[in-house]
Amino acid sequence: MTRQKTVKISDIVIPKYLKIFNNKTIKHIILTSGRAGTKSSYAAIKADYQIIHDPNGSVVVLRKHHNKLRKTVYKEMLRGINRLQIPKNRFLITKSPMEITYKKHGTTIYFSGSDGIDDTKGIIDEDKPIKLVVVDEATEFFDDGEGEDELSNIEATFVRGNSSGFQMIYLYNPPKNPNAAINQWCKKMEKRDDCIHIHTDYRDVPVEWLGQDLIDSAEAMKKADPKMYRWVWLGQAVGVDELIYYMFCDKNREKPEKGRRYDTAYIGGDYGQQNATTYQAFGLDTYKKKFQGLGEYYHSGRESGRQRSPSEYASDLVGFMDDLHEKYDIRVFYVFLDPSAKGLAEEVRRATRNLEYSVLIRDAENDVALGISRVQKALVFDILKVSPYQENAIREFGIYEYDKKSIEKGKEAPIKEDDHCMDAIRYAVMGAWNRIKHWTA
Repeated sequence: MTRQKTVKISDIVIPKYLKIFNNKTIKHIILTSGRAGTKSSYAAIKADYQIIHDPNGSVVVLRKHHNKLRKTVYKEMLRGINRLQIPKNRFLITKSPMEITYKKHGTTIYFSGSDGIDDTKGIIDEDKPIKLVVVDEATEFFDDGEGEDELSNIEATFVRGNSSGFQMIYLYNPPKNPNAAINQWCKKMEKRDDCIHIHTDYRDVPVEWLGQDLIDSAEAMKKADPKMYRWVWLGQAVGVDELIYYMFCDKNREKPEKGRRYDTAYIGGDYGQQNATTYQAFGLDTYKKKFQGLGEYYHSGRESGRQRSPSEYASDLVGFMDDLHEKYDIRVFYVFLDPSAKGLAEEVRRATRNLEYSVLIRDAENDVALGISRVQKALVFDILKVSPYQENAIREFGIYEYDKKSIEKGKEAPIKEDDHCMDAIRYAVMGAWNRIKHWTA
């Protein structure tokens, strides 16, 4: 019979976390980090270890939304089992419901969203009480939920039936804004005797665990944009610039090469009736790893004094794509339209049925904060190039700002003026992100 290999916790957990691994006296553990700080890996190892070594204590892992569990924390818990080198046949692992049960003790890791109070109440296990609650991406509970009140209700739900040893682990990357509600909550929690806050970044992790490529990627951002490096990689609340794309500069302005052929182009479209309607086009250059600006269409009914109908805007888009096709031999256009512009989308579908190139119409993903962060990243890594032909886009890059009062309140909201090109470019970048995100690593 083959003996199971013994794994030292110190071989799979960074030194900063070792002091809390077996410490049951701390009730609230806040783990923050920049990218690759290993807080999620630690939480997974701790949760798996809990159900293996405590025959009377189960675990619940929470995210704000159900639909984000399987690809994130559920996968991380399975990786934790591998890191502990425990054979998976010792567990009952199910996807519906998402649960991981250690067969020997009947202790379980439950996974749940927190969209409503009933989501968590049904998890209470009378025989194997919840000893550990892991709150992943805790920022979501403040952005989309009730924040501190919701976390307190979660604690009250699961602490029942525990005489001692109950713990909660909160995981998140600090928002840029020091005034963000979760940053303020953390400062408040730090004053409690039953709470510890540990912050890590990639420099706390052995290089061999991360790989040199990741270190090189961090150092590349450090050179290109020290402030963004401090936020992304060091996890510091660096503050929010009123100018959203402060990193946009001459290096991001570049003419497309003459005679250059692009198989695929991405167009972001922002639609307005009196406000401007614009199409911003980018070519995917997989050889140079660039998202190259090719041109723009821009019409403002208010400024021109002439309104245009959705069918006219659809016809203009076809003319715009015809010119790009002729100039760059583009075979496929992905068009990401303002999700509220259903009428325009239908007119575009009608107008693009019989063309010599393919046109694929998509609703744009309209997560503003996520989209802005991705455009910023594409600019910092010199992936996003804006053509001199995109005159209105260049103008807006220089004036697109957050509302100062929203920054003071901890929730950054862009000023909704002169933002049509910025919305369109955000749609295009979001639409192409799965193709270009690897160039930022």
